[in-house]
Amino acid sequence: MADREQFVLGVDLDGVVADFVGGLRPIAAEWLGVGISQLTDEVSYGFREWGLEACGGYEALHRFAVKHRELFRRLPPMPGAPPALRRISARGDVRIRIITHRLYIPWFHQEAVEQTVEWLERHGIPYWDLCFMRDKGAVGADLYLEDSPANIGALRRGGHHTIVVSNSTNRQLPGPRADSWAEIETLVGSHIDGRS
Repeated sequence: MADREQFVLGVDLDGVVADFVGGLRPIAAEWLGVGISQLTDEVSYGFREWGLEACGGYEALHRFAVKHRELFRRLPPMPGAPPALRRISARGDVRIRIITHRLYIPWFHQEAVEQTVEWLERHGIPYWDLCFMRDKGAVGADLYLEDSPANIGALRRGGHHTIVVSNSTNRQLPGPRADSWAEIETLVGSHIDGRS
């Protein structure tokens, strides 16, 4: 490894590394008693397009999905994410710090943490730190990968370099942005190589 200090890459999980919408959609169809084709994958934050209010709202679905369908253990990875993160990690000068806010619904933190760790290991996701927290800027990363408009806004207001990982909730946000893990890998590499 080079003599310079390690570069810390802050990586969100849901919507960035894990295909949250793709994993939740079949569970939501079951929860609502509808065909999966009736649920769009073009969603806004909170999934109001799916009509969850009729069955208790998003929080009720989320609790069911994690506790009874092991959502965080079964999510598919985003295409290309695991090998791209392995290549980024293999540089040797990067410390991958996973930052997720999966503990926002009380009384099932143990399941959420266990499922998350198992998922990361099963998919060979390299990481040195695993942070469960809402204030992602508090972890001190040099660059963040994020998809949530609220988190992107908070990170940028705090002066943190942030790459927008594109999805249907954040198309209005300015770049830098990436539509695929190939683009993420290129942007991350350029950012690391360009540091002083």
